Amino acid sequence: MRPLPQQTVNDILSLLDQGLSLSQISTQTGVHTSTISKIRSKLRFNLPKSKGGRPSKLSSTTINYAQRLICSGEADTAVDVHKQLKDVCTKPVSTQTVRRHLKKHGMKAVVKRKRPLLLKRHIRARLDFALAHQDWTLEDWKRVIWSDETKINRLGSDGRKWVWKKTGEGLSSRLVEGTMKYGGGSLMLWGCFGWEGPGYAMKIEGKMDANLYVSILEDALQDSLEYWDQTPDDIVFQQDNDPKHTSKKAKTWFKDHGFEVMEWPAQSPDLNPIEHLWGILKRKLASHKEPPASIDELWKRVEAEWEKISAKECRDLIESMPRRVAAVLKAKGGYTKY
Repeated sequence: MRPLPQQTVNDILSLLDQGLSLSQISTQTGVHTSTISKIRSKLRFNLPKSKGGRPSKLSSTTINYAQRLICSGEADTAVDVHKQLKDVCTKPVSTQTVRRHLKKHGMKAVVKRKRPLLLKRHIRARLDFALAHQDWTLEDWKRVIWSDETKINRLGSDGRKWVWKKTGEGLSSRLVEGTMKYGGGSLMLWGCFGWEGPGYAMKIEGKMDANLYVSILEDALQDSLEYWDQTPDDIVFQQDNDPKHTSKKAKTWFKDHGFEVMEWPAQSPDLNPIEHLWGILKRKLASHKEPPASIDELWKRVEAEWEKISAKECRDLIESMPRRVAAVLKAKGGYTKY
């Protein structure tokens, strides 16, 4: 076999240095790919070899653009990205191609979490709260009494229940949690807790308004302080900005009884550890094998499980407050993981 002219060899080496593939060089020079491969092995052995396979339809620039679309909120799904890439891609690409490249670059599709809508005024108020409390110590947070209301369903939606199943196992009563068309009824609960543990919980009878709320404060809150051997001077009371909580009648009651009420930013359940305490309570209720036969039986279970909540569980939640405040600061008033 005749040796290649030196100029042809030089051309091949130059094209190899430019990163062209064997087939591309073969097309330009007319030299067989096996000959080009031998030249590369002998004279350019340090060059990285191609991994082979079909060339990517999306360039690195296009992929970076797709990621910017998602991170900026201009697109949520691969379908959204695909629609916007039609104007910038020279070759047609499928939604699946977009999805595959996003996964390859460390992104994954997740279900959007449902959180309270944060407007600019909410973000500002949350940031102001975090700035005002960033230097609070655990001793400061120990003084806070946390309060809230929650709904507890007799059947159905109070958290997910998990169960193991065999591969190929059909649906059976063991794998199903029964529901009723109209939910089976529910009850509303007011509760509070502090460093010493849970306070008194009260079942809300009828429509919650300012009058009923004040009566709850008179009974459940006052009884809780007496149980903890505390006075209004010892504590800071926390409540959210529900209209019945901030009504003129409630404000008058707090003032007349000497309570300091914490200024609370709207749309901030992530800052209130009692939300996690409700989760603890509902998981305990969900652990019962049989659903309650009536709302009265549900209330009895609520009372029993509320009594079982330990001071340690409450203290663990209160100890998370510096981290919650730090998370709001880091998010500049926006959403946090809590």
